[in-house]
Amino acid sequence: MINFNRRQTIGLIGAAAATGLAAPALAQNKKIVVGALRFTSHAASFIAVERGYFQEAGLDVELRFFQAAQPMAVAIASGDVDYAVTAVSGGLISLADKGAVKVIGGGLTEEPGIDGQKILASDAAFQAGLTSPAGLAGKKFGISTAGSSFHYMGSKVAAAEGIEMSFTPLQKVGAIIGALKSGQIDAWSIVPHIAKPLAGSGAVHIIGNISDYLPNYQVTTVFTSTDNADNQRDQTQAFLTGFSKGVADYNAAMIAKDGGEDGVNQMVDLIHKYVYTDQPREKAAPSIINGTMRLNEGAKMNVASLTDQLEWFQSEGLVDAAITLDTFVDTSYVDTYEA
Repeated sequence: MINFNRRQTIGLIGAAAATGLAAPALAQNKKIVVGALRFTSHAASFIAVERGYFQEAGLDVELRFFQAAQPMAVAIASGDVDYAVTAVSGGLISLADKGAVKVIGGGLTEEPGIDGQKILASDAAFQAGLTSPAGLAGKKFGISTAGSSFHYMGSKVAAAEGIEMSFTPLQKVGAIIGALKSGQIDAWSIVPHIAKPLAGSGAVHIIGNISDYLPNYQVTTVFTSTDNADNQRDQTQAFLTGFSKGVADYNAAMIAKDGGEDGVNQMVDLIHKYVYTDQPREKAAPSIINGTMRLNEGAKMNVASLTDQLEWFQSEGLVDAAITLDTFVDTSYVDTYEA
């Protein structure tokens, strides 16, 4: 196992371009740090903290919040954070290739029939005729960085439509939103809790769904350091146990709606402690509800989707061609499936 300091892990990323699980409770409350974004898709961690599921598994969890996925991957690799959820990226795969991180479970997934990530067009492009993904030929598509999930999604849409478009790296989600609103870029794709309010403002327009092109896309994954995956198995299994209980509660309330409107409202109240905290509850609630997507029960992983993502990164020359799925995925903790 190779240990990386923060400077080394940042350099590696720069060079790359980011159930019930039966686990014995730990002997004592083990202090760990869990990385998160203030997104609805990270709700499983929030629920596991609020409802004591991590504590039941023997873990004392500190949530640490990030503005983007890449710094979170750096924090995992350098040991500042123990577990987190993020999309697969070229940077993440390259860190795994260096022995720094491992994907150990599935997070968010696209599922036909459940509202998912939207394809957006700027108002200027829409008024000029960009009303469906088929019209993206020659357009500028916003991404954070080369090798990001945005890059992957946009490329898959273009390939399916048999067209070519250019990609504009803008580093942060806020910058992409600004560029889309102002017409500096023509299109983008993003989760529904961001896409729908943008479209509601009239500044952008929804022109398609990612699920039409990637119907079973493993959007995000649960990951940790290689050291935790290899040498802290009880701790890692305990984390996945607590996390998976949070997943089950979220899906039951927001997807199956087992508790009816009361159940949805209770879940919105819980999530609002972490998401859209600068807004009053009545304003935040619609966006939280709009963000409802399927979380992987038991953190199970769609290895077919992960394989497809790896092959795309390799085809673009963003990661080494010799990397295999086993290089960055540890399938020993959760169930896997292919869809």
